[in-house]
Amino acid sequence: MNLTTSVLFLAMITVDRPWAALLVGYAPSVPYNILAVVGVWRSAARYQGLAGHAELARVFTLIVMLLLTVT
Repeated sequence: MNLTTSVLFLAMITVDRPWAALLVGYAPSVPYNILAVVGVWRSAARYQGLAGHAELARVFTLIVMLLLTVT
């Protein structure tokens, strides 16, 4: 999802459509990123293994999705 929206964003910028680029680049990816973080967060709460692994998955996913949303 993030790769697709990034490519579409760059395509819209190259044809001088900044508002379309903003919509294409961020409108679909932000809800997807939120959904992914919520899914990992809830799955980590039910993880039966080491608690550190669940926390690591939560923190890593949150950081990566924030970076993907900002960039």
